[in-house]
Amino acid sequence: MNVSRRKFLTSTSILGLTSILYGSKAFSLGSSGKRIGIVGLDSSHSIAFTKELNANHSNDSYKGYRVIAAYPFGSPGIPLNRKRIPLFTEEIEKLGVRVVQSLEELLQSVDAVLLETNDGNLHLSQAETILRAGKPLFIDKPIANSYNDASTIFSFAERYQTPVFSTSSLRYIKGLQNIEKKTVLGADVFSPAHLEPSHKDLYWYGIHGVEMLFSLLGINCISVQTTHTNDFDMYVGKWSDGRIGTLRGTRKGVDGFGGTVFTENKTITLGAYQGYAPLLKEIVTFFDSGVSPVEKDETLAICKFIDSAFESRLKNGETIYLM
Repeated sequence: MNVSRRKFLTSTSILGLTSILYGSKAFSLGSSGKRIGIVGLDSSHSIAFTKELNANHSNDSYKGYRVIAAYPFGSPGIPLNRKRIPLFTEEIEKLGVRVVQSLEELLQSVDAVLLETNDGNLHLSQAETILRAGKPLFIDKPIANSYNDASTIFSFAERYQTPVFSTSSLRYIKGLQNIEKKTVLGADVFSPAHLEPSHKDLYWYGIHGVEMLFSLLGINCISVQTTHTNDFDMYVGKWSDGRIGTLRGTRKGVDGFGGTVFTENKTITLGAYQGYAPLLKEIVTFFDSGVSPVEKDETLAICKFIDSAFESRLKNGETIYLM
C-alpha cells in the first residue's frame, strides 16, 4: 500500500465542525461555509464542476460556493485513471485550486466535499473519513460498487449526523423533471454502458440510464432480466404494480442519452442532456440545507437493481427477483 493510500485510509479526528445537525434536526453551514473540496482527480467531472462553479459562484444559483482545494487521490489501477490524474492535477491548479497532499489537509480547509473518485470500490472508505469529519458530502456516480457498500455509507451518515447524497446528472435530462410521476405507465430509456472490469456492469457508466428509469418509475422494482452482447445490453425491469421499464445500454455507435415515457395521457420523448448546471444547483442547495433531493431508499433501490442485473447477466439472462 503506497503512502498516499495509507494517509487516505487513516482515520481523521473531528475537525473544527461548523454547525451541522442531520435527520430531523436543523442543518446549516452558515453564510461563510462556502468552501468546497474535491476528492479524486481521475474524473472529468472534477474539472467540469470546478469550471462551472468558480466562474459563476456569484450567481444566485450557486449561492457563493466555489472549489478551493483538491486531493488528487484516485484509483491509478484503472488504466484510464493513470493518464487522467496527472493531467487533471495540472489543469485544476491552473484554475486556481490548491492541490493538497492528504485528505486530512483537505478536510481542515473546506466546508463541504465533492467525492469525484470514479472508482466506486473506494467510496466506502473515503466517505467514512469525510462523514466522520462532519463535512456534507456529494458522491458522484456511482455511490459504490454494491448495495451493501452503499447501505453502509448511509449508515455512516446517520452515525456521524452528516448529510450525504448521490445521483447522476441524467436525472435532470430535459423534460424528465416536468413529468407527473404518478401518471407514468412505463418507460424505455437508453444510455451508453461502457464496461470496466473492476465494476459490476451498470455501476461504471450505465448507471446514468438506471437513474433516469428510477426517477420515472419509482423504487418498487421487483425483478430484472439482462440480455447481454459485446456491443449492447437490454435490461427489462418489472415494477410491483405491473409496469415495465427498459434500459438499452450501448457500447457501439454514437453515445447518447434519451428515452420514451408512456403516461396516462400522452407519450413523451425526453429531450437533450443539459450538462452539469442543473445537478450543481441541486448540490449547492443540498450543501446549504442538508436535505438530499434524492431519497436514500431510491438510491439503494438503484443499487439493488444494478446488483441484480449483473447477477442476471452472469446467469445467462435468468430473471432475478429483487424483493
